[in-house]
Amino acid sequence: MPWPAPLALATVCLLAAGLSSTAAQDLIGAPPANAPAASLPTDGAPAAPAQPGSPTAVVKPFYEHAGLELDPAQRSHFADPAKSVLDKSDALRKSGQGECLDPNMALDNAAYDRAEIDKSLKTIEAVKGDEAKVVVAFVLAGNPHRLEWKLKKIDDDWKITDLLSVTGEWALSQYQCE
Repeated sequence: MPWPAPLALATVCLLAAGLSSTAAQDLIGAPPANAPAASLPTDGAPAAPAQPGSPTAVVKPFYEHAGLELDPAQRSHFADPAKSVLDKSDALRKSGQGECLDPNMALDNAAYDRAEIDKSLKTIEAVKGDEAKVVVAFVLAGNPHRLEWKLKKIDDDWKITDLLSVTGEWALSQYQCE
């Protein structure tokens, strides 16, 4: 069975974003030996908009509004283990004992600059059954950042189950906010 074009494109995009072929394969899986080569447009055309209800559409708002991942009103977009960590972080903040999470986790803990993000933001989506990954790459202050959002389909909606920094080597699910 031929390798699906979106996954071939995803691998090429990951490589273009600076990930090694091994890292790209770790993120979305290795292609079959007979996989066709994929090519990227070279005309600088913007990426296609995220399809409503897609995993990418769930992730995109976190790059349009800084700190959205810590907003309790957005908690409906999360499922465990991410939701539990965020709920514990909220409880810690309300208790007055301080903050557990950086308000710019979606930005790999970098300072928010919407114009710079908009210029460099690239997303790659890979869906396998009821699980999905959205890899996000961008440049802020000259530094490349890559994050992986893990999602699961629950009651016909995509929910974020974890957020991992490929460049910073951290995962939301590993935080102990107690």
